[in-house]
Amino acid sequence: MIKVTIYQNSEQKISGFDLQGHAGYAEAGSDIVCAAVSALAQNAVNSMEAFTEDGFTAEADAENGELYVRLEPGYSEKTALLLDSLILGLQGIEEEYMEYVDVIFKEV
Repeated sequence: MIKVTIYQNSEQKISGFDLQGHAGYAEAGSDIVCAAVSALAQNAVNSMEAFTEDGFTAEADAENGELYVRLEPGYSEKTALLLDSLILGLQGIEEEYMEYVDVIFKEV
Protein backbone atom coordinates (compact mmCIF):
# COMPACT_ATOMS: atom_id res chain seq x y z
CA MET A 1 0.00 0.00 0.00
CA ILE A 2 1.10 3.56 -0.70
CA LYS A 3 0.84 5.71 2.39
CA VAL A 4 0.63 9.44 1.72
CA THR A 5 1.06 11.77 4.70
CA ILE A 6 0.26 15.45 4.23
CA TYR A 7 1.74 17.62 6.99
CA GLN A 8 -0.16 20.79 7.86
CA ASN A 9 -0.52 23.27 10.70
CA SER A 10 -3.68 24.15 12.61
CA GLU A 11 -4.65 26.60 9.83
CA GLN A 12 -4.32 23.75 7.29
CA LYS A 13 -1.22 25.32 5.72
CA ILE A 14 0.82 22.47 4.24
CA SER A 15 4.44 22.15 5.30
CA GLY A 16 5.30 18.99 3.37
CA PHE A 17 4.28 15.51 2.35
CA ASP A 18 5.63 11.97 2.34
CA LEU A 19 4.89 9.06 0.02
CA GLN A 20 5.94 5.62 1.21
CA GLY A 21 5.50 2.13 -0.18
CA HIS A 22 4.28 0.44 -3.31
CA ALA A 23 0.65 -0.03 -4.26
CA GLY A 24 0.86 -3.74 -4.95
CA TYR A 25 -1.97 -3.47 -7.47
CA ALA A 26 0.06 -5.25 -10.17
CA GLU A 27 3.61 -6.32 -10.97
CA ALA A 28 6.32 -3.66 -11.04
CA GLY A 29 6.22 -1.95 -14.41
CA SER A 30 2.50 -2.68 -14.83
CA ASP A 31 1.11 -1.12 -11.66
CA ILE A 32 -1.21 1.68 -12.80
CA VAL A 33 -1.92 2.83 -9.23
CA CYS A 34 1.75 3.25 -8.42
CA ALA A 35 2.33 4.99 -11.75
CA ALA A 36 -0.54 7.41 -11.19
CA VAL A 37 0.56 8.38 -7.68
CA SER A 38 4.18 8.72 -8.80
CA ALA A 39 3.25 10.88 -11.79
CA LEU A 40 1.15 13.24 -9.66
CA ALA A 41 3.85 13.64 -7.01
CA GLN A 42 6.70 14.06 -9.49
CA ASN A 43 4.71 16.59 -11.49
CA ALA A 44 3.92 18.61 -8.36
CA VAL A 45 7.59 18.75 -7.37
CA ASN A 46 8.74 19.54 -10.93
CA SER A 47 6.05 22.23 -11.27
CA MET A 48 7.02 23.90 -7.99
CA GLU A 49 10.61 23.97 -9.18
CA ALA A 50 9.81 25.22 -12.69
CA PHE A 51 6.97 27.67 -12.04
CA THR A 52 7.71 29.16 -8.62
CA GLU A 53 10.57 30.74 -6.74
CA ASP A 54 9.57 28.94 -3.54
CA GLY A 55 12.07 26.95 -1.54
CA PHE A 56 11.62 23.28 -0.74
CA THR A 57 13.58 20.08 -0.35
CA ALA A 58 12.75 16.77 -1.97
CA GLU A 59 14.36 13.40 -1.38
CA ALA A 60 13.39 10.30 -3.34
CA ASP A 61 14.16 6.59 -3.09
CA ALA A 62 12.43 5.00 -6.08
CA GLU A 63 13.44 1.47 -5.16
CA ASN A 64 11.63 1.70 -1.82
CA GLY A 65 8.82 3.87 -3.19
CA GLU A 66 9.62 6.88 -1.02
CA LEU A 67 9.40 10.63 -1.59
CA TYR A 68 9.84 13.23 1.14
CA VAL A 69 9.05 16.88 0.41
CA ARG A 70 9.39 19.79 2.84
CA LEU A 71 8.35 23.34 2.01
CA GLU A 72 9.89 26.53 3.32
CA PRO A 73 7.42 28.80 5.12
CA GLY A 74 5.79 31.66 3.22
CA TYR A 75 5.38 29.92 -0.11
CA SER A 76 3.34 31.48 -2.91
CA GLU A 77 -0.24 30.98 -4.03
CA LYS A 78 1.15 29.11 -7.05
CA THR A 79 2.68 26.47 -4.79
CA ALA A 80 -0.51 26.35 -2.69
CA LEU A 81 -2.52 25.66 -5.85
CA LEU A 82 -0.08 22.96 -7.00
CA LEU A 83 -0.36 21.28 -3.58
CA ASP A 84 -4.16 21.48 -3.67
CA SER A 85 -4.10 19.90 -7.12
CA LEU A 86 -1.79 17.12 -5.92
CA ILE A 87 -4.07 16.38 -2.97
CA LEU A 88 -7.18 16.39 -5.17
CA GLY A 89 -5.58 13.87 -7.53
CA LEU A 90 -4.30 11.65 -4.72
CA GLN A 91 -7.69 11.61 -3.00
CA GLY A 92 -9.35 10.71 -6.31
CA ILE A 93 -7.03 7.74 -6.67
CA GLU A 94 -7.63 6.80 -3.04
CA GLU A 95 -11.41 6.79 -3.60
CA GLU A 96 -11.07 4.44 -6.56
CA TYR A 97 -8.32 2.20 -5.12
CA MET A 98 -8.86 2.36 -1.35
CA GLU A 99 -7.01 -0.86 -0.61
CA TYR A 100 -3.88 0.42 -2.40
CA VAL A 101 -3.59 4.10 -1.39
CA ASP A 102 -4.12 5.80 1.98
CA VAL A 103 -4.00 9.60 2.22
CA ILE A 104 -3.82 11.01 5.73
CA PHE A 105 -3.37 14.50 7.13
CA LYS A 106 -1.15 15.07 10.13
CA GLU A 107 -1.05 18.30 12.12
CA VAL A 108 2.44 19.45 12.99
